[in-house]
Amino acid sequence: MSLTDLFDPNSIAVIGASETPGKLGNDAMANAKEFDGPVYPVNPSGEGSVYGYEFVDSVADTDADLALCCVPGPATPDVLEECGEAGVGAAVVFAGGFAEAGERGEQLQERIRDTADEYDIAVLGPNTAGHIIPHRNLFSSFVPGFDEIQAGDVAVVAQSGGVGVTATFQLDREGYGTAGMYGLGNRVNTDFDDIIPVLDDDPETEAIALHIEGTEKIDAAIESVDEASTPIVALKSGNQMAEFVQAHTAAPIQEYERYERAFTDAGAVMAESMTELLDASRVLAQCPSADGPNVGLVTAQAGPGIMMADYLSERGVNFPDLTDETQDRLDDLLLGFTYDENPVDTGRPMPEFGEVIDAVARDDNVDIVLVYEIFEHSLGYPVDELERLTEEIEKPIVFTVAGPNEALSEDRKRMEELGVATFDAPERGAYATSVLAETSR
Repeated sequence: MSLTDLFDPNSIAVIGASETPGKLGNDAMANAKEFDGPVYPVNPSGEGSVYGYEFVDSVADTDADLALCCVPGPATPDVLEECGEAGVGAAVVFAGGFAEAGERGEQLQERIRDTADEYDIAVLGPNTAGHIIPHRNLFSSFVPGFDEIQAGDVAVVAQSGGVGVTATFQLDREGYGTAGMYGLGNRVNTDFDDIIPVLDDDPETEAIALHIEGTEKIDAAIESVDEASTPIVALKSGNQMAEFVQAHTAAPIQEYERYERAFTDAGAVMAESMTELLDASRVLAQCPSADGPNVGLVTAQAGPGIMMADYLSERGVNFPDLTDETQDRLDDLLLGFTYDENPVDTGRPMPEFGEVIDAVARDDNVDIVLVYEIFEHSLGYPVDELERLTEEIEKPIVFTVAGPNEALSEDRKRMEELGVATFDAPERGAYATSVLAETSR
């Protein structure tokens, strides 16, 4: 089975397309219309056009290689068979009511699986929110607003459509976009071990964020994580309340420890929340790899700096002594009332703050640089110094920002473009730094 038509289709059929706002087939068309190739709204009852595309009676009247199935669950097996006869290579099945809904639903899902096997169709779902690949203008989902998601470098692979949607909007809301979102749902024949290798080969994907409830193909999923060279962060949920989980995506109940042990042995990071999942993925996507776990912390405000130092110390992260050469530079830059060990605290933003960062970053004992600074209009952030620094050294720099969003947004965007990962809370910057330290060991 090939996933080419799922990831890179030439044309799309929206089966069950509708011109009625609010209907699934209308929402799917609203997203699909952004695609650069042909889009066919399929509905024998449709008249005229929807979003400028003329209705067609059957998928057989198209040359589509990806079908978005916007039909009720009981109608899906017959629709999928029509797709197979028409030469469609991939299908997204949005409807629920399958294996998660009891014996009758399980039988319905088996019919889908048998049809997909017979015609060699890659099926995403059923019971899925679909998938999007913004850099290809592919928005195969019924979620309103997905057609406005910007391209980024973190791909989200979520067993839960709700988790995938939430993660995608959080990334976009914070200004990062996504390399793709893939809602696996009930995983009839497209599972983690199918998606991960494709994303590992994708030049637009710099990190992969996984949400897992459970899969019958756990060994294959573990193997795909182990073989991937792209950084992977995983969030395992569904560790309690078995009936609730099984009624969601028909996931088997599997121990968290089974995933944690195997994934961490394979070099992946285990997250404990949505924000951790995305922050870890983002810092691994944006920053160069650290050569070691030694952190140099530079703050312009001691209070948040102490919070970050506490967080990192509790996680076993090391704050090395600075070299004599670095200490001499800092003594020339800093006033006597500041703290010029490691962490280094300047007391408040100052014109030389960028030089202080530069000194610590170039220290041979420092592998990772973490910065906290509150924005001041008269100074801004030391972007020019950071640009020179990132050109000359290959060390990860994490910058924790604070201030009015509109005022700091331009500098923050410039830092992100330089590969300096930015976060807006002390614990988020500290957590991201701990991930860099963990993955360097």
